[in-house]
Amino acid sequence: MTSVAHQSPQLARANGIDICYEIFGAADAEPMLLIMGLGAQMVLWDDAFCEQLAARGFRVIRFDNRDIGQSSKLSGGKRLTALELLKLRLLRIPVAAPYRLRDMAQDTVALMDALHIRTAHLVGASMGGMIAQEIAITFPERVRSLTSITSTTGNPRVPPPTKEASAMLMAPPPQTRDEYITRFAQNWRILRAGSFPEDEALDRSRAERTWDRGLNPAGVGRQLRAVLASGSRKARLRNVKAPTLVIHGTVDPLVHPMGGRDTAASIPGARLMMVEGMGHALPLPLWPQIIDAIDKHAHGAAAKAA
Repeated sequence: MTSVAHQSPQLARANGIDICYEIFGAADAEPMLLIMGLGAQMVLWDDAFCEQLAARGFRVIRFDNRDIGQSSKLSGGKRLTALELLKLRLLRIPVAAPYRLRDMAQDTVALMDALHIRTAHLVGASMGGMIAQEIAITFPERVRSLTSITSTTGNPRVPPPTKEASAMLMAPPPQTRDEYITRFAQNWRILRAGSFPEDEALDRSRAERTWDRGLNPAGVGRQLRAVLASGSRKARLRNVKAPTLVIHGTVDPLVHPMGGRDTAASIPGARLMMVEGMGHALPLPLWPQIIDAIDKHAHGAAAKAA
């Protein structure tokens, strides 16, 4: 693969906070924002994944959401309790949160403003998919295309995570670097929901990079509260006009496969791609299939808009 232009991480002031971002690809290429999920730093969009998308003709921008990585850390919000989750699921009593997904969507749009990007292709994974959906609903004029990966609508009728995945979410944060590296590998084995030796071999280096960029366990808790407090987007997704691709794994333990089906069914004209054997991750052997799908979808949307 030919080398692509690369702009090192920088900070942008956006929506009243600092957002750390990084750019791959030519300045005049189609802009594509990659939005990561709950507690996940931008580097979990692997460098090579970003480079391969950039080589397809995109200006790829990855960034740390608020409260994660090297973007601004906020405050407030207590650790989520099992009782709050029970009240939410059984009694529909909302979870309190210092901010919601709408605020995180505004962060993303403000980052686009800071980078002088009027419209972009949005690719969001898990919580990032929820943020991308919110942008497509609330700021439709900013979206060239939408790709929602391993995500859901917030519809409470979608089945919950597996017990193992739920326990992973609620576990107390690791206290040391070694404990974090061990936990990182354990968590991704759960999330990948299968044997992917190439990824398992990279778990340690990925964990070390994440640890070295800085952890913020309280911020992860606030992000989780934001998801749970934001409610269902299902009814509002009917108004999405952006060309939409929904990618979901058939064995996702964290966001039930029904979450992907529900997303595609809720957005007019959305195309659903169920990936056999994929869990809640983007393992290396599936990159060609996923990158091809994102590429064709975004370039197809651009061609129709031209």
